[in-house]
Amino acid sequence: MQRRPALGFTLIELMVVAGIMVTLMLVTLPGYTDKLVREQVAEALPLADIAKPAFQLAWLAGLPLPADNAAAGLPAADKIVNQQVQAVTVAQGAIHITFGNRAHKDLQGKVLTVRPAGVEDARIVPFTWLCGAMAAPARMTAQGENRTTVPLKFLPARCR
Repeated sequence: MQRRPALGFTLIELMVVAGIMVTLMLVTLPGYTDKLVREQVAEALPLADIAKPAFQLAWLAGLPLPADNAAAGLPAADKIVNQQVQAVTVAQGAIHITFGNRAHKDLQGKVLTVRPAGVEDARIVPFTWLCGAMAAPARMTAQGENRTTVPLKFLPARCR
């Protein structure tokens, strides 16, 4: 009597496939986490937009840039929040976004600075907004202090 070949997979074959799948997941997980954190940083950037008009008006009028939230006509820093952001602070011509609330653990307490850059002797030229440690374009001068503590790998492409 002839034996019929067994149908299905052996335990060893299933374990090899499971091992390969686990390895692939472990390789892709850090990249996915970094992408998630970058998205959270990108979602926080629009909060800086509420302060930008005060900067533009001061620049066009030849006045000093807002020194704090009150000078920019904004509420207290801890009142400007969203899912990832616990505060937006205007300080000496720069906007500082502090992460907290439901932000990823790698962002908790970190700061992202958004600074204006303008042409000093041609204030009619609109600002270019710098994110993080970005350098100002030629003939433009960055205003305010960069206090960014968010790691470079978590900054969106437009902030590098």
